Amino acid sequence: MSPKLRQRILAEWRGLPQGFAEKDKAVSVGEALGKLLQTLGLRERVSEAQILSAWRDIVGDFIAEHSCPSRLQDGILYVQVIQPTVHYELDRVWKPEIVKRLKAQFGARAIREVRFRVG
Repeated sequence: MSPKLRQRILAEWRGLPQGFAEKDKAVSVGEALGKLLQTLGLRERVSEAQILSAWRDIVGDFIAEHSCPSRLQDGILYVQVIQPTVHYELDRVWKPEIVKRLKAQFGARAIREVRFRVG
């Protein structure tokens, strides 16, 4: 038992007036988890999971039905597509818009490029 806790218990038992309570050092779970993730270097893994789960919101239902992001490595998001025609359309037409949306939502450091692969 710490000396401060012992002193506080005895003062309460004796009915003595209690001094000012110490400042509460509790932090929210989110704040503590954020610090822990940063310390362990796992913040990038969390952003990868967030990016993969937000794919449908970013590209829309039609593109999401025909593509699936597989991984994020060194700022490059690899996306698998079903058909070569969808690959061509995404790579030539939609790629700049998708990269722009990803950077707007997750920051330029998280996403640098998107690469599409048939498979």
